[in-house]
Amino acid sequence: MKKAIYIIVIIGMVFGCQDFEDWNIDQKNPSTVSGSFLLTSAEKDLFTRMTSTSVNYNIFRLFAQYWNETQYTDEVNYDIRGRDIGGNFFLYLYRDILKDLKEAQNIINEDSTLSPSIRGTQFAVLELLQVYTWHVLVDTYGDIPYSEALQGLDNLTPVYDDDAVIYDDLFDRIEVALGLLEASSESFGSADLIYNGSTAQWRKFGNSLKLKMAVRISDVNVTKAQLLATEAVDDGVFTSNEDNAAFPFETAPPNTNPVWTSLVQSGRNDFVLANTFVDIISPLNDPRASVFMSDNIDPYTGSTYGTGGAYIEYTHIGDLWHTPEFEGIILSYDEVEFLLAEAIERGLIAGDAATHYYNGIMASIMYWGGSPEEAENYSAQIAISYDPLNWKKSIGVQKYIALYGRGFEAWSSWRLLDYPDTFTRPEVSGEAVPRRYLYGNDDGDVNSANYEAASTAMGGDLKSSRVFWDKVGQGN
Repeated sequence: MKKAIYIIVIIGMVFGCQDFEDWNIDQKNPSTVSGSFLLTSAEKDLFTRMTSTSVNYNIFRLFAQYWNETQYTDEVNYDIRGRDIGGNFFLYLYRDILKDLKEAQNIINEDSTLSPSIRGTQFAVLELLQVYTWHVLVDTYGDIPYSEALQGLDNLTPVYDDDAVIYDDLFDRIEVALGLLEASSESFGSADLIYNGSTAQWRKFGNSLKLKMAVRISDVNVTKAQLLATEAVDDGVFTSNEDNAAFPFETAPPNTNPVWTSLVQSGRNDFVLANTFVDIISPLNDPRASVFMSDNIDPYTGSTYGTGGAYIEYTHIGDLWHTPEFEGIILSYDEVEFLLAEAIERGLIAGDAATHYYNGIMASIMYWGGSPEEAENYSAQIAISYDPLNWKKSIGVQKYIALYGRGFEAWSSWRLLDYPDTFTRPEVSGEAVPRRYLYGNDDGDVNSANYEAASTAMGGDLKSSRVFWDKVGQGN
């Protein structure tokens, strides 16, 4: 008995002299991370969410009527509630992107090892990505939590801010970010998977985003739009496909293009080309057609939008979308050229709209692997000729083709220009193309007072309600 007691006492003395603090540290999951790590993570999440074709949260390609569903047709008939699509997209952008970008700013602000110029430049990059994400949320829902958002447990019921007011603040934030970007300063280097730390490229991105948002508001505040568009162009927007805000997905999971995940890895055949897109591009002798669409059927045959059908009976999505490393894009040079043409026609900046229109076509065809000669032959067709008397149609249709696969941007352009004017109501639901996503299914329960106020301000939490820049009578 005494021997046992002695052993216990000795063990107690040995372990009593040890520091157990390190025992509670998870060596595989760090309690703190760097701002660079959070930037990389947020970039991947942003491009994944915007590129994906998951019917759980991103059905913008269906809104833009590029693709059609085969067996299950709820989403192509604009059923947003069934899968809580609005709630899921909302959650992913706030939780996985905005939260990480904001936390990264907090980390670099507290990093005493960074020089003021590096700290400012890194802050600016993170700020521009936040502005982009916020503008997506506004353009998708209208009024959203903003001024009281991202406070965690400190505020679980944030107010929904007015969408036009949010845009005004986003313009201010772009200005601050551009003022902090120093060409001679380091940024995030290789941790930045979009521009590899190039501050010059981020400046072009900021100005191009500013131009796009200026065009968005031109029907509600032309004076401000003129000022912002002029500033953006004077400071420098995208000038080639090398400027594209693109993300390098990889050949192996979990970093593959999410479209490959849906079309190939899943082993499912859920999507084919919609007749609404096929009927636009097929008569135009478009050199991009063989990239956008498969040659499994001759001639190209789109599935009637909104109805199901056998996968083998309709034109399949092009092979490029079946490659895991196909890059994702959120802002492109061809898009900017079409925006410049539109800005000129809206009286925001000076210039020749037709020149930028044809530049946009050239840039798009070149990006998708075509030649300058193919682009010139395509543009020389009477059907492609720029019509200054109906510039919304010329720009709207060609921009729509150039944006193929980028559903969110194509849907947003359609809401502003009302072209292409060939979008149809799906035969099952008979609903018009939604003007916005619905708020999440649970929002009315977990944040009832603020949800009700926002819904009332939007004219109801309806698919037919419009964000502030989507004005009735602007051509819609």
